[in-house]
Amino acid sequence: MTSAAGNKAHAAENKAHSIANSRAVEIGARVGLVSYGITHLIIAWLALQIAFGGGGGQKANQSGAFQELAQNPVGQVLLWVLVVGFVAAALWRLEETIWGYTYESDTTKRIRKRVSSGAKVVAFGTLAFLAAQSAAGSGGGGGGGQKAAAGVLGLPGGQLIVGAVGVGVIAVGGRKIYSGIKKKFLSDMSLPSDQRAREVAERTGQVGFVAKGVATALIGALVVLAAIRFRPDEASGLDVALRTLAQQPFGPWLLALVALGLAAYGVFLFFDAKYHRV
Repeated sequence: MTSAAGNKAHAAENKAHSIANSRAVEIGARVGLVSYGITHLIIAWLALQIAFGGGGGQKANQSGAFQELAQNPVGQVLLWVLVVGFVAAALWRLEETIWGYTYESDTTKRIRKRVSSGAKVVAFGTLAFLAAQSAAGSGGGGGGGQKAAAGVLGLPGGQLIVGAVGVGVIAVGGRKIYSGIKKKFLSDMSLPSDQRAREVAERTGQVGFVAKGVATALIGALVVLAAIRFRPDEASGLDVALRTLAQQPFGPWLLALVALGLAAYGVFLFFDAKYHRV
């Protein structure tokens, strides 16, 4: 009985592994990366509007990008395409979390990449939910970060917890900047022999990762400040981080540079969709 059950479990695992490595999942993963690239291009556009357009319009974050698309029928159709892409990307990252990165010989690096993929399962699942909300006309919520920060700050030692989270976010941003400078992202790609395509993929990846890291580190810095000042309203994510940057000396120009970097990241994701090892 035990042996039969074990055989069935093993057969089920092999079946799941086979499905995870199917052509359909590969196509879905690449569609998901393209969807993520489109989202970053829209965020970059919204950030430029904040820099030079008085800060009106949609929020410069994922929800704002989806709301921007939802304003016309073509955009609404594209939103549902993004939903499918994000769901597919989440399933792909789940497969990577369980079985992925077999090409990585270093066990520690392989485990770290699998943990990172696990976090991306949640990220893509969240994006799918937000895009579906906007496509269905529910609007993109907001203030989730504020409510969470307010709840934690009210706990004993809450300031230390929120501060530690902020430091962790800054570390993630720093890691992205390092990955961009050192071109670490190339280890998960199989770039073509065409020199021009390789150079464009590398340069957009470098600029994009650095800009994404800067934006992430800004969010972390605001979370730390929110903990120090005991003000959860300051821990509000990407939109507030970019608007805060715009209010600094030379802020609009700095924000424009970050926006162009986020656009470069979006373009890089198109290359990643084609050349990422799946």
